[in-house]
Amino acid sequence: MSDKERSTEHIPVLAGILAEQITVPTDGVMVDATLGHGGHSSLFGSKMSPGGTIIGLDVDEKSLTRAQLELSDLECRVVLIRENFAQIEEILAEQGVEGADFILADLGFCSAQLMDPDRGMSFQENARLDMRLDDRLPTTAADIVNRTDEKDLADIIYRYGEERASRRIARFIVERRKAGPISTTGQLAAIICKALNQPPRGRRFKIHPATRTFQALRIAVNDELGNLEKLLNNAPKVLKKHGKIAIISFHSLEDRIVKNDFKAKADQGVYRIVNKKPLTADRAEIRDNPRSRSAKLRIAERL
Repeated sequence: MSDKERSTEHIPVLAGILAEQITVPTDGVMVDATLGHGGHSSLFGSKMSPGGTIIGLDVDEKSLTRAQLELSDLECRVVLIRENFAQIEEILAEQGVEGADFILADLGFCSAQLMDPDRGMSFQENARLDMRLDDRLPTTAADIVNRTDEKDLADIIYRYGEERASRRIARFIVERRKAGPISTTGQLAAIICKALNQPPRGRRFKIHPATRTFQALRIAVNDELGNLEKLLNNAPKVLKKHGKIAIISFHSLEDRIVKNDFKAKADQGVYRIVNKKPLTADRAEIRDNPRSRSAKLRIAERL
């Protein structure tokens, strides 16, 4: 991890814009559906009274531990739960919470998660090919790479990575695994580079040749899009009247799902869309926190 990443990984993305757009009652309920290290919860929780509640959800046990320290000085009630945000309706019911004033989901990943060798999510370092954010999940990226047939593997890479060379990459993976299991990120990245006839740092591409395939496998392993759709389906059931939901996405697949969901629910009279176009970071934030460059924020209000 670079010095720049170390200095910015804890900075909550689009914090200033969120603070301008969202006001949570001091005695209200915020659901931080992607708690991470607690940056967003700290921002809003610092303005809440002892009568307020923050419910923080995350499937990453390491993140929960770190967030607990980050939020320990808040006056409001803080409840941290290791569950996926797809279960938001059941979780709030179990906590006896009748409704939320604000639901926030930041769909990005911090540098610590991407560079954690135990997760095997990055090709920057050779690590075990895993990619699970929740180590309780039964299927790893290695399982998909080594067991999925060529057509289905190509479909995963194309659908979730928007990789045009998905069929060629899948063919190379299937051919290579005949010699033995593909078990590390380095092995997989090398296969992808070979399939694309590109060196690991090829100049033809602005991004690493393996980026889209790794994204696709991570999404598939964690069922990221399926869980996002469940969150969006359940959100109106748990939002109070005039409560708001804010989603920060980092790639077009996620943003398209959020955009279409908000529009459909606005047409049904469920939501008022707060911002017609996604809100993005300004130059100052991008300079201070480079990962904010691709962040898009959409907000809707429950009617």
